[in-house]
Amino acid sequence: MEKSKFQKINSHIIKIFWVFLIGSVIGCIIETIVGLIFDKTFQIRQGLIYGPFIPVYGIGLVMYYLIISNVKDIKKVFILSMILGGAIEYFCSLFQEICFGTVSWDYSGMFLNIGGRTSLMFCLFWGIAGVVFVKFILPFFKKMDMYIYNKKFKCITAVLAVFMVINVSISCMAGARQNERMQKIEANTQLDAFLDKHYPDWVMNKVYSNKINRTKAPSPERAKM
Repeated sequence: MEKSKFQKINSHIIKIFWVFLIGSVIGCIIETIVGLIFDKTFQIRQGLIYGPFIPVYGIGLVMYYLIISNVKDIKKVFILSMILGGAIEYFCSLFQEICFGTVSWDYSGMFLNIGGRTSLMFCLFWGIAGVVFVKFILPFFKKMDMYIYNKKFKCITAVLAVFMVINVSISCMAGARQNERMQKIEANTQLDAFLDKHYPDWVMNKVYSNKINRTKAPSPERAKM
């Protein structure tokens, strides 16, 4: 009985991981298409150093899966998705600025924006995305149950999970270290030196080409202190 309960929890975690992974990839595709349409340039926009992943979309899809999967009323799905998407967008932007001194989007010039981190228009997009999720994407995840207990599928999931943990960790540390370099903070540890060597500014700027720097470099007088 306990084993069966454990298996259910394990399968639920596996499914959530895949929802996050697929959502992150879909986000990268969407952002790349948007860049192609509006900037007239093909450039893969990614949120992590390695691979076509934008975690904010992955987080959004996980929230959709956990909260709106069982909502039947499409109007409620739309409204809940608007609120969830806007909140996730806002707090992810805030987290990025606090931790890394940068933001990847700025809606300051848009109508009814909140601190430039989200806006009414993009909340509407999140609402539409929620409806699309329930209608077209959710049925795919429901069919995933037939694969979850397969050993090969579990092995693939474990390998990808380890890769994503490393990827997220490296991306966060490299981003934080770049923020320190912008503030003229010298490398004080072997980890800092490693990050400076393997993830210098030109690498980070190439990977995160659409980011906006919000860190102000200290004045020469302050830098000497």
